[in-house]
Amino acid sequence: MTTNQNWDQTFDVVVLGFGGAGATAARFAADAGAKVLLVDAAPEGHEGGNTRYAGQVVGAGTDFDQLKTYYKAMTAPMQLDDDMIDTYVQGMVDMPDYFRRYLGVEPLSIAKDWDHSKVDLHGILHEFPDFPGVNAYDLLVVHERQFDSALWKKLRQEVLARQDKITVWYSSPAKHLIQAADGAVTGAQIEHDHVVLNIQARGGVVLATGGFENNPSMIQDYLKASRLAPIGSLYNKGDGIRMGLEVGADMWHMANYESLGMLHGLTFAGPAGTRGRLLLSWPESANGSTFTVGDDGSRYFNEAEPNKHGHIYYHGTWQVPIANDHPHLIFDQTQWQAIHAGKLPVDNFDAITVKAATLEELAKLIDAKPAVLAKARQDFDDFAKAGRDYAFDRPAETMRAFDAGPYYAVPLRQTVLNTQGGPRRNSRAQVLNPRGAAIAHLYSAGELGGINANQYQGGNNLAECLIWGKIAGENAAHNLGLTATTADAKPDATSGASATEAATPAASQSASQYPVGPNQYIGRSDEGMGDGIVVRVTYADGKLENVEVLEQSESADVGLKAIKTLPQAMVAANSTEVDAVSGASVTSHALKAAVADALQQAKAGATA
Repeated sequence: MTTNQNWDQTFDVVVLGFGGAGATAARFAADAGAKVLLVDAAPEGHEGGNTRYAGQVVGAGTDFDQLKTYYKAMTAPMQLDDDMIDTYVQGMVDMPDYFRRYLGVEPLSIAKDWDHSKVDLHGILHEFPDFPGVNAYDLLVVHERQFDSALWKKLRQEVLARQDKITVWYSSPAKHLIQAADGAVTGAQIEHDHVVLNIQARGGVVLATGGFENNPSMIQDYLKASRLAPIGSLYNKGDGIRMGLEVGADMWHMANYESLGMLHGLTFAGPAGTRGRLLLSWPESANGSTFTVGDDGSRYFNEAEPNKHGHIYYHGTWQVPIANDHPHLIFDQTQWQAIHAGKLPVDNFDAITVKAATLEELAKLIDAKPAVLAKARQDFDDFAKAGRDYAFDRPAETMRAFDAGPYYAVPLRQTVLNTQGGPRRNSRAQVLNPRGAAIAHLYSAGELGGINANQYQGGNNLAECLIWGKIAGENAAHNLGLTATTADAKPDATSGASATEAATPAASQSASQYPVGPNQYIGRSDEGMGDGIVVRVTYADGKLENVEVLEQSESADVGLKAIKTLPQAMVAANSTEVDAVSGASVTSHALKAAVADALQQAKAGATA
């Protein structure tokens, strides 16, 4: 939108989106001397975008030429500008130094340092082992764990440590970009505290709002899917695409998205508007008398093929399969018994399972074609007996002919880890118009308009957040003529809260705010998926009498289940040594750690 209206507030740089890319852009703009406004549509404690939910692995490399060869092989037959590729590849080669210099941690290499005997990550380290240059690729983590938000928390900490220069607004969605008459972006319209404000950005605006995983219309328009199950943030709704289009940005990579999980990115179907359950491994889904069918009841891939972020082999390349509207996992009574002999993949497995005496009846119940499903079963049985899957080359040792029934079906849904499409950018993180010219003072970073096209290697997106987040923040600040450099810039501990105070998670600051009665103690942990967990524990005479969760910002799905159920379990067991909630191991661990913290205080007081 173009406006001559007076500004409600003025900042040097405005960053839209508080995920990995936005946090990085804000931090580096501040280090360059800019006063920054960082906004996010999510409420406090739920910011972080997909970086919060990611596996925390960051793409890196050991040799520029070899890594460039590998990246170009993944992109083929698509082509990208060499300047963009060189910027990206060099950034990954420099990533170990980035970790040390800007994150203050010694990177742990998945190739060299990770203990694969405990958790084998060779599959995600080199997802395309036949491509040239693959051995130059590495993955870095901040410590030897995954899916615990560790990288995200580090990026968030860097922002909070600069609160004298970075103002953060939560629950504040950006509505429009504001342009001057000459087309330059001069600010953004943001709804903050239910008031729509025009915010001036003297240096520039950085779009870092993520993709459109939670926008049903865009999913259908761009990805040719009726619906997908998001497994990351629920706040990525395509706002950056809408705002980019309003100011004349060119779009690229709109049809590219990544998936993740069992069976090439499938998960169990759930209600619309909720996160899909990420299941990285469930052996029973592709071993035995079971196969996956599409909408008509036919098989459409090798169920046992190794996962490559949802991509399956297709005549020389790997692609995410066309998403069916209602795919199902089909299995027989023998497989049902095998599934129930182990731990069920989800608590409501039996509730969502459809059962019928015959395949014809089962087909009608799942809206498939009876003849097509019967043929899929007959072909599968024949392939299993012949010792070769002539349709999809599934290994014969993973196939067992079906028994006489009854038969079962579980509804599935294709997941979307993230989308790559959005405003086209150049190597300076400038957003371009359809003629290839930069839109003045508008930058982008992260998955919004991401560089990755066609095949995808794990770790690429997080690397992109760090690489172009830095470039975008520094270039937006550079427009102001500032002289500070990121090499020497540090948080100003004398202005506002100290760097130590600012870096301390909210939970630790608020723990002392809660009243305690006799035999009550406050415990805390920062090891969950959110900002922190604070509990109040009642403990007397060696007995754990009550556990109250006072503060938490865990995911509102399985994480919230752990918050609700574990306190009673610990009280009943009079111990923190209780089973973690399935699918919420990080939240479970953090909650138990918070209770253990309180119990340590209680026991120390008893012996004092």
